[in-house]
Amino acid sequence: MTEAFALIQFAIEKTEKLLTREWNFPEKVNTDIRNLKDELDMMTAYLKQTDERGELDHQTLACVRKVQDQAHQIDNVLDKFSYHVAEKAAKWYSKLGANRYTKWRADHVISDMTDAINNSLKNMKEIRERYPIANNIIYSQDPGTSSAADLHQRMAPLFLPNAELVGFDEERDVLMSRALDEQETYKIMFVVGMGGSGKTALVRQVFEAVKKDFDCHAWITVSRPKTGDILSNLLGELCNSRAEPAPQLSFSSADLELELIKKLKEYLQDKRYLIGLDDLWIDNTWKSIMFAFPRANSSRIFITTRRADIAYSHKNESIEVRNIPHLSPEPAEKLFHMKAFPKTRRCPPALAGWSDNILRKCGGLPLAIIEIGQFLSSKRESESEWRNLHDDLVSELRSNGHLSNITRVLISSYNDLPYHLKHCFLFMNIFPPNYHIQCRKLIQLWIAEGFINGKNNRKELEDIGEGYLTELIERSLIQVSKVDIDGIQVSKVDIDGRPRTCTVHRIMQEIALSKIQDENFCEVCPEQRIISVNDKTRRISIHKSEIGPFNWPNIPASSLLIFGSRTPYHHIGPIPYSSLNFLKVLHLEGAPLDTFPEGIEQLLFLRYLCLRKTRIKSIPKFIGKLRHLETLDLKHTYVSKLPKEMCHLNKLRNLLVCRYNYDIGNSVSFNTVEGFEMSSRLELKNLRKLSFVQVQRDRQIILAMGDLKKLRKLGILDLCQKDGRSMCETIQKLTNLYSLNVTAKNEEEILDMQEMEPSPPLQRLYLKGCLKRMPLWISKLQDLVRIRLKWSRLTPPNNPLEILQGIGT
Repeated sequence: MTEAFALIQFAIEKTEKLLTREWNFPEKVNTDIRNLKDELDMMTAYLKQTDERGELDHQTLACVRKVQDQAHQIDNVLDKFSYHVAEKAAKWYSKLGANRYTKWRADHVISDMTDAINNSLKNMKEIRERYPIANNIIYSQDPGTSSAADLHQRMAPLFLPNAELVGFDEERDVLMSRALDEQETYKIMFVVGMGGSGKTALVRQVFEAVKKDFDCHAWITVSRPKTGDILSNLLGELCNSRAEPAPQLSFSSADLELELIKKLKEYLQDKRYLIGLDDLWIDNTWKSIMFAFPRANSSRIFITTRRADIAYSHKNESIEVRNIPHLSPEPAEKLFHMKAFPKTRRCPPALAGWSDNILRKCGGLPLAIIEIGQFLSSKRESESEWRNLHDDLVSELRSNGHLSNITRVLISSYNDLPYHLKHCFLFMNIFPPNYHIQCRKLIQLWIAEGFINGKNNRKELEDIGEGYLTELIERSLIQVSKVDIDGIQVSKVDIDGRPRTCTVHRIMQEIALSKIQDENFCEVCPEQRIISVNDKTRRISIHKSEIGPFNWPNIPASSLLIFGSRTPYHHIGPIPYSSLNFLKVLHLEGAPLDTFPEGIEQLLFLRYLCLRKTRIKSIPKFIGKLRHLETLDLKHTYVSKLPKEMCHLNKLRNLLVCRYNYDIGNSVSFNTVEGFEMSSRLELKNLRKLSFVQVQRDRQIILAMGDLKKLRKLGILDLCQKDGRSMCETIQKLTNLYSLNVTAKNEEEILDMQEMEPSPPLQRLYLKGCLKRMPLWISKLQDLVRIRLKWSRLTPPNNPLEILQGIGT
């Protein structure tokens, strides 16, 4: 349903754009578009109601797929209308003295498109009327009750023997010490981790070990219950721990929560209490009950949650947050062998390779290790059994009752997401397994896909995307990538705390791939598997495939991503771009390309083009036809010049062209980066990122860049001393610039950048070249978090540290 909802939202946005612009069309055209928008709004409400009502029968699920298919067709029709009709026919109508033939031509084209819109409108109405919501809802259980599977999911971690809690010794010791220290004030411990990380089992065992040292104690699950139920359950459990009868409550429903809080606080006032709140999902749940706990008597509260954002929002001197890491390889293997081979606890040599492969997929997640290990313990100890499980884990997680608990636990994090984050998360799972996704590139892809909506938001789309990424991390659905430094796992974050790369846990990705199949979100072609696409395929992701050639039918796919193909390009093609004319995203990073792919000029709706790490040397003139292009990524290619036709790309946000030349024999070479020559006529005023521009030959380029008011990141190469002042004048005009990278012509050339007043709100500054003295304006950069000076040759009394001391004062 995620994809259907997203497609309808995209279509609604497009109808709104068509209606708000003055196209000068006949009124009937505007009426048809308004009618379509109204029907799309009604279908949005239909999908929301369907999603909220519970488990659906097969008929209604089939209906949702029909809605999705129809929404995709509408999206494509509106794209066509916007490009072929709105932009061209409007010009025909507006021409002074347009002849009868010109107007007939405009009428004819518009008529064809409005017929397509009306046909879509008719189909949407038929679907909605044929499948009314109320008759197709199935409740597999009474609302508000728990199924046996859900009960098992919550109860199983509570009764694990201590011997089975492998790899948590350090965390257990920390929690024990926090529980038993002598502080008189109360203390709260948030324990955060993704689903299945073992946080409930760990905290429960600490709870059981220390509860005898407290006057009273209570452990309850707070996943979804109402506040009143939580409070009454707490009061009952606390009384029960002291073998006291629970007080009789006679409050009206209006006063229930407030009176329960008073009653709880009164009961706990003179007691040292221990509380365990398991599986917190909603911040308001904690905010509603927190006032019931007196802050005294060395009392302790443990809260387990997947929501790091909730935990850190409450952190203070009495509230601590502990993140539960995944198991490292050694304890993970020990736990797996305990479960898979309960008698010997040793893996036979013949299965050692498959044991390692399965453990890599488990990624140190205790729930996956335990459940898969227990499942394999019931199977024959044969390579074929273990290989089959490894190769078909996606289908096993979906259909195998023994492994369904893994899916049930992890998918709940996905189900809890708002719609706008669901398709962002699904998109991350079409990357290859264990792929470290560059965060900035991911956000560019989200923007190109239309997942980030800047409507009614003054923030830049990139900033909104960073917020989405942060929320997915804080919900424990994705992880910041880590690098091993001297045996210590260190997160790959920037100096200001922003993640550089992120990844999806392997088991979570296996489960998400099942969802991707259900939603028809993407056709993912992993290694050694033949691609299978049809007229309903919307995205295609190919992972290092060695199989080909592929058969490319005429399909309305919106995205094609190829990751590091190891075979000649013609083995995965030739890709008939004329059959993919609705493509918005084309990602060919690492493809074995020597020349710019032919046929791309036909992709009139293309927004994102990545040819990074290919061997192409030039960009053809027809690049100017791609009027909707927002990102052109030519990093690590041999392109050194762009055609003047680039000036037509008025929607371009990111222009990234560079190549790094690291000489192994001389790692401190000055000229390590090569950029591109840019025409001073490229008035790309929508640009946010531009790098690296070689400015040595044309001073006018420097001055022209002052008109790029939306620039946020700029990289400059080959700056001469005589152009330093002009560079400063340009930078002063770029009031949104947060990252500036300037390199001199050579190591002897002086960077004369002394005069800049006022300076932009730079956060990152990289200067490479000889400085006569430290520019004084640097000390006024109040937002600066990183500065890098290379080949500066500054000597006393020009001590850069003295100037930098003034930053932030």
